[in-house]
Amino acid sequence: MVCDKCEKKLGKVITPDPWKSGARNTTEGGGRKIGENKALTARSRASPYTTSFNCCRICRQKVHQAGSHYCQACAYKKAICAMCGVKMLNTKNYKQSAA
Repeated sequence: MVCDKCEKKLGKVITPDPWKSGARNTTEGGGRKIGENKALTARSRASPYTTSFNCCRICRQKVHQAGSHYCQACAYKKAICAMCGVKMLNTKNYKQSAA
């Protein structure tokens, strides 16, 4: 569960949308550089293998989403945002399992 404010922080899809004119993930404006050295520009891009994932603040399990402080299971049980911890729902009358 991610709140609306933290949803903007999530990664964007890198595939272009050809059916939409003016889509934000197309490469019309800047795009790929001609004669670009791929080995030098690869450092600036984010690598999924080098990012260190945090531990959940509740259960100390590894979090599978970069930038999150809570795992999805704990965020669902507590009805909080997985990234910032803001309460999203009132779960007082809900019947949720502990496991």
